[in-house]
Amino acid sequence: MISYMELHEQNHKITELSNVLSYLINERSMCDTEVSCELFFRYVSMVKDHLETEERELYQLLLMDSDNDVRNTGRKFLSGSGEIKRVFGQYLKRWCKGKELRIRDHDAFIHDTREIFALVIRRIDDEIVHLYPTLLENGHIPANAQAA
Repeated sequence: MISYMELHEQNHKITELSNVLSYLINERSMCDTEVSCELFFRYVSMVKDHLETEERELYQLLLMDSDNDVRNTGRKFLSGSGEIKRVFGQYLKRWCKGKELRIRDHDAFIHDTREIFALVIRRIDDEIVHLYPTLLENGHIPANAQAA
């Protein structure tokens, strides 16, 4: 079972990468570098892995809880996860081919990428404020990895 500390670490790394990439993408020539592409696709992988980990390990716990508010929190986050995956998939389809960025309009790429980063950061904030406290308060996840 994943712990709160592991979830927090995933969120921290995703946030850190989005902050670094936000600066890198401003310069058009940086978007085509191997390092920027590696960081970008690491970000993509981390976001996907984080959402899948939550779906696999957390939402079912909430959906099976006896408390209706807890079940509603599970439904809300599961639904939100699906929407984020849909939007993220459309974004990747527009700007990527395989493991390469295909940037035809740099300004549009910056705009779309910042929207994706904002969407993911809002989700992380919601997890920190609503999801993780609910899981911790109801004993569904341990606070640290040693308790797992």
